[in-house]
Amino acid sequence: MKQVNLDKLDRRILDVLQQDGRISNQMLAEQVGLSPAACWRRVRTLEEAGVIVGYSARLDPEAMGQGLCVLVNLSLQRHTIDSTAEIEREVSSYPEVLQCFAVTGNADFVLRVVVPDMASYDQFLNEKIFTLRGIAQVNSNFALREIKNTHTLPVSE
Repeated sequence: MKQVNLDKLDRRILDVLQQDGRISNQMLAEQVGLSPAACWRRVRTLEEAGVIVGYSARLDPEAMGQGLCVLVNLSLQRHTIDSTAEIEREVSSYPEVLQCFAVTGNADFVLRVVVPDMASYDQFLNEKIFTLRGIAQVNSNFALREIKNTHTLPVSE
């Protein structure tokens, strides 16, 4: 996807929507200094251009009983297109995996996993990760506390 050219009003709209995705169009228009109709058209254009990819509610993992966060480094035995694609497909299907990145460095993939507790993580490893073909090494890093967790992108010029 090519980068979309955004003007100051588009950037302001994006900034406000990232802070409050449930804001009414009327309130959004007031905050950015547009008429409601013009604001709605701009938001619609940003959605159609793929700049805005969706809206969602952020949940507290602890309140949902998912208080253990683990960053898992996976290293592969071999790097083939088929084996890598299979691992990506499998890992993407696991609800415990919130994020998966193909990376360079000491691992091939980094996963962000949330589970209720250590026993659940042990089960996740044994029943899912350790059953993946082609995994050479698994390293787990347990989050002690969350310092920053945002999905807000900087939009200023």
